[in-house]
Amino acid sequence: MQRSRTSKKPVKRLVLIDDHPIMRHGLAQLIRAEEGLDVVGEAGSAREGLDAIGKLKPDLVVVDLTLPDKNGLELVKDIRVLHPATQCIVLSMHDEILYGERALRAGARGYVMKEAAADHLVTAIHKVIGGGLYLSETLSARMLEQVTGASRARATGMDALTDRELEILGLIGRGVATKIIAAQLNISARTVEAHRAHIKEKLGMTDGAALVRYAVQWVESRTKI
Repeated sequence: MQRSRTSKKPVKRLVLIDDHPIMRHGLAQLIRAEEGLDVVGEAGSAREGLDAIGKLKPDLVVVDLTLPDKNGLELVKDIRVLHPATQCIVLSMHDEILYGERALRAGARGYVMKEAAADHLVTAIHKVIGGGLYLSETLSARMLEQVTGASRARATGMDALTDRELEILGLIGRGVATKIIAAQLNISARTVEAHRAHIKEKLGMTDGAALVRYAVQWVESRTKI
Protein backbone atom coordinates (compact mmCIF):
# COMPACT_ATOMS: atom_id res chain seq x y z
CA MET A 1 0.00 0.00 0.00
CA GLN A 2 1.47 3.31 -1.08
CA ARG A 3 1.69 6.07 1.53
CA SER A 4 0.14 9.40 0.69
CA ARG A 5 2.63 12.24 0.49
CA THR A 6 1.92 15.69 1.82
CA SER A 7 3.68 18.37 -0.16
CA LYS A 8 4.67 21.55 1.60
CA LYS A 9 5.29 24.82 -0.15
CA PRO A 10 8.97 25.78 -0.11
CA VAL A 11 9.76 28.30 2.61
CA LYS A 12 10.71 31.75 1.34
CA ARG A 13 13.79 33.21 3.04
CA LEU A 14 13.92 36.84 4.14
CA VAL A 15 16.54 39.22 5.52
CA LEU A 16 15.59 42.33 7.53
CA ILE A 17 17.73 45.47 7.31
CA ASP A 18 16.81 48.08 9.93
CA ASP A 19 18.95 49.86 12.48
CA HIS A 20 16.41 49.38 15.30
CA PRO A 21 16.74 45.91 16.93
CA ILE A 22 13.27 46.13 18.52
CA MET A 23 11.71 46.86 15.13
CA ARG A 24 13.57 43.91 13.57
CA HIS A 25 12.41 41.63 16.38
CA GLY A 26 8.78 42.64 15.91
CA LEU A 27 8.95 42.24 12.15
CA ALA A 28 10.61 38.84 12.46
CA GLN A 29 7.83 37.61 14.76
CA LEU A 30 5.17 38.93 12.38
CA ILE A 31 6.76 37.26 9.36
CA ARG A 32 7.56 33.92 11.03
CA ALA A 33 3.95 33.61 12.13
CA GLU A 34 3.03 33.27 8.45
CA GLU A 35 3.34 29.78 6.99
CA GLY A 36 5.88 29.58 4.19
CA LEU A 37 7.94 32.57 5.34
CA ASP A 38 11.07 32.68 7.49
CA VAL A 39 13.52 35.37 8.54
CA VAL A 40 16.98 33.87 8.09
CA GLY A 41 19.04 36.99 8.80
CA GLU A 42 19.01 40.50 10.21
CA ALA A 43 21.28 43.52 9.80
CA GLY A 44 21.53 46.98 11.32
CA SER A 45 23.41 48.70 8.51
CA ALA A 46 23.78 48.63 4.73
CA ARG A 47 27.22 47.00 4.96
CA GLU A 48 25.94 44.25 7.26
CA GLY A 49 22.91 43.84 5.02
CA LEU A 50 24.94 43.27 1.87
CA ASP A 51 27.14 40.77 3.72
CA ALA A 52 24.06 38.89 4.94
CA ILE A 53 22.50 38.82 1.47
CA GLY A 54 25.73 37.52 -0.04
CA LYS A 55 25.97 34.69 2.49
CA LEU A 56 22.30 33.75 2.89
CA LYS A 57 20.94 34.34 -0.64
CA PRO A 58 17.44 35.31 0.55
CA ASP A 59 14.39 35.48 -1.70
CA LEU A 60 13.44 38.91 -0.39
CA VAL A 61 14.89 41.73 1.70
CA VAL A 62 12.92 44.23 3.77
CA VAL A 63 14.90 47.50 3.80
CA ASP A 64 14.53 50.61 5.94
CA LEU A 65 15.33 53.94 4.28
CA THR A 66 17.27 55.42 7.20
CA LEU A 67 20.45 53.48 7.89
CA PRO A 68 23.59 54.66 9.71
CA ASP A 69 26.01 54.14 6.85
CA LYS A 70 24.00 54.56 3.63
CA ASN A 71 20.69 55.85 2.35
CA GLY A 72 18.23 52.99 1.89
CA LEU A 73 17.51 53.96 -1.72
CA GLU A 74 21.19 53.57 -2.57
CA LEU A 75 21.25 50.21 -0.79
CA VAL A 76 18.29 49.00 -2.89
CA LYS A 77 20.18 50.00 -6.03
CA ASP A 78 23.23 48.06 -4.81
CA ILE A 79 21.13 44.97 -4.09
CA ARG A 80 19.56 45.05 -7.54
CA VAL A 81 23.01 45.17 -9.16
CA LEU A 82 24.85 42.72 -6.88
CA HIS A 83 21.99 40.31 -6.12
CA PRO A 84 19.41 40.60 -8.91
CA ALA A 85 17.59 37.42 -7.83
CA THR A 86 16.74 38.98 -4.44
CA GLN A 87 13.60 41.14 -4.36
CA CYS A 88 13.31 44.23 -2.15
CA ILE A 89 10.50 45.83 -0.19
CA VAL A 90 11.08 49.20 1.45
CA LEU A 91 9.51 49.57 4.90
CA SER A 92 9.79 53.11 6.20
CA MET A 93 8.20 55.76 8.37
CA HIS A 94 8.82 58.36 5.66
CA ASP A 95 6.13 59.79 3.39
CA GLU A 96 5.29 57.32 0.63
CA ILE A 97 4.29 60.14 -1.72
CA LEU A 98 7.83 61.50 -1.60
CA TYR A 99 9.74 58.21 -1.36
CA GLY A 100 7.49 55.50 -2.81
CA GLU A 101 8.14 56.25 -6.46
CA ARG A 102 11.84 56.76 -5.76
CA ALA A 103 12.01 53.35 -4.11
CA LEU A 104 10.41 51.70 -7.14
CA ARG A 105 12.78 53.50 -9.51
CA ALA A 106 15.69 52.29 -7.37
CA GLY A 107 14.52 48.70 -7.87
CA ALA A 108 12.21 47.93 -4.94
CA ARG A 109 9.06 45.95 -5.69
CA GLY A 110 6.99 47.41 -2.88
CA TYR A 111 6.73 50.24 -0.36
CA VAL A 112 5.03 49.86 3.02
CA MET A 113 4.71 52.50 5.74
CA LYS A 114 5.91 51.24 9.14
CA GLU A 115 2.66 52.31 10.74
CA ALA A 116 0.84 49.92 8.38
CA ALA A 117 3.29 47.01 8.72
CA ALA A 118 1.07 44.89 10.97
CA ASP A 119 -1.77 45.01 8.45
CA HIS A 120 0.02 45.06 5.12
CA LEU A 121 3.63 43.79 5.25
CA VAL A 122 2.85 40.07 4.95
CA THR A 123 0.45 40.79 2.08
CA ALA A 124 3.15 42.85 0.38
CA ILE A 125 5.71 40.06 0.83
CA HIS A 126 3.44 37.45 -0.75
CA LYS A 127 2.62 39.76 -3.65
CA VAL A 128 6.25 40.60 -4.40
CA ILE A 129 7.42 37.00 -4.05
CA GLY A 130 4.64 36.09 -6.47
CA GLY A 131 6.11 38.44 -9.05
CA GLY A 132 3.92 41.47 -8.46
CA LEU A 133 4.27 45.00 -7.09
CA TYR A 134 2.83 46.21 -3.81
CA LEU A 135 1.63 49.81 -3.53
CA SER A 136 -0.89 51.48 -1.26
CA GLU A 137 -4.09 52.83 -2.79
CA THR A 138 -2.76 56.38 -2.42
CA LEU A 139 0.51 55.66 -4.19
CA SER A 140 -1.19 53.58 -6.88
CA ALA A 141 -3.57 56.46 -7.65
CA ARG A 142 -0.71 58.95 -7.85
CA MET A 143 1.27 56.78 -10.26
CA LEU A 144 -1.81 56.11 -12.35
CA GLU A 145 -2.34 59.85 -12.73
CA GLN A 146 1.19 60.23 -14.02
CA VAL A 147 0.91 57.31 -16.42
CA THR A 148 -2.40 58.50 -17.86
CA GLY A 149 -1.17 62.07 -18.18
CA ALA A 150 -3.66 63.40 -15.67
CA SER A 151 -0.79 65.05 -13.84
CA ARG A 152 1.40 66.68 -16.45
CA ALA A 153 2.75 69.57 -14.43
CA ARG A 154 6.51 69.73 -14.13
CA ALA A 155 7.80 68.48 -10.80
CA THR A 156 8.45 71.30 -8.37
CA GLY A 157 9.75 71.68 -4.83
CA MET A 158 10.73 68.48 -3.05
CA ASP A 159 9.41 66.32 -5.89
CA ALA A 160 11.94 67.93 -8.22
CA LEU A 161 14.94 66.87 -6.13
CA THR A 162 16.98 63.89 -7.27
CA ASP A 163 17.61 61.00 -4.87
CA ARG A 164 21.11 62.33 -4.21
CA GLU A 165 19.85 65.88 -3.59
CA LEU A 166 17.24 64.56 -1.18
CA GLU A 167 19.92 62.58 0.65
CA ILE A 168 22.15 65.66 0.93
CA LEU A 169 19.22 67.77 2.14
CA GLY A 170 18.70 65.29 4.96
CA LEU A 171 22.37 65.40 5.92
CA ILE A 172 22.33 69.21 5.90
CA GLY A 173 19.30 69.09 8.17
CA ARG A 174 21.16 66.85 10.59
CA GLY A 175 24.00 69.38 10.79
CA VAL A 176 26.59 67.38 8.84
CA ALA A 177 29.36 69.59 7.42
CA THR A 178 30.10 69.69 3.68
CA LYS A 179 33.46 67.91 3.99
CA ILE A 180 31.93 65.11 6.04
CA ILE A 181 29.04 64.77 3.57
CA ALA A 182 31.58 64.50 0.77
CA ALA A 183 33.56 61.80 2.61
CA GLN A 184 30.42 59.86 3.55
CA LEU A 185 29.08 59.86 -0.01
CA ASN A 186 32.48 59.40 -1.69
CA ILE A 187 32.16 62.60 -3.71
CA SER A 188 34.12 65.85 -3.69
CA ALA A 189 33.23 68.86 -1.54
CA ARG A 190 32.79 70.82 -4.78
CA THR A 191 30.18 68.31 -5.93
CA VAL A 192 28.35 68.68 -2.61
CA GLU A 193 28.31 72.45 -3.10
CA ALA A 194 26.94 71.98 -6.61
CA HIS A 195 24.15 69.81 -5.22
CA ARG A 196 23.40 72.47 -2.59
CA ALA A 197 23.09 75.08 -5.33
CA HIS A 198 20.70 72.86 -7.29
CA ILE A 199 18.63 72.21 -4.17
CA LYS A 200 18.34 75.94 -3.46
CA GLU A 201 17.31 76.61 -7.05
CA LYS A 202 14.65 73.91 -7.06
CA LEU A 203 13.27 75.03 -3.70
CA GLY A 204 13.27 78.67 -4.75
CA MET A 205 15.91 79.83 -2.27
CA THR A 206 18.81 82.22 -2.73
CA ASP A 207 20.11 82.20 0.86
CA GLY A 208 22.24 79.36 2.21
CA ALA A 209 21.02 80.00 5.75
CA ALA A 210 17.42 79.64 4.57
CA LEU A 211 18.30 76.27 3.08
CA VAL A 212 19.79 75.10 6.38
CA ARG A 213 16.69 76.24 8.31
CA TYR A 214 14.43 74.48 5.82
CA ALA A 215 16.51 71.30 5.97
CA VAL A 216 16.49 71.24 9.78
CA GLN A 217 12.71 71.74 9.91
CA TRP A 218 12.20 69.03 7.30
CA VAL A 219 14.34 66.49 9.17
CA GLU A 220 12.55 67.31 12.43
CA SER A 221 9.15 66.84 10.80
CA ARG A 222 10.18 63.41 9.53
CA THR A 223 11.37 62.23 12.95
CA LYS A 224 7.98 63.12 14.44
CA ILE A 225 6.09 60.85 12.05
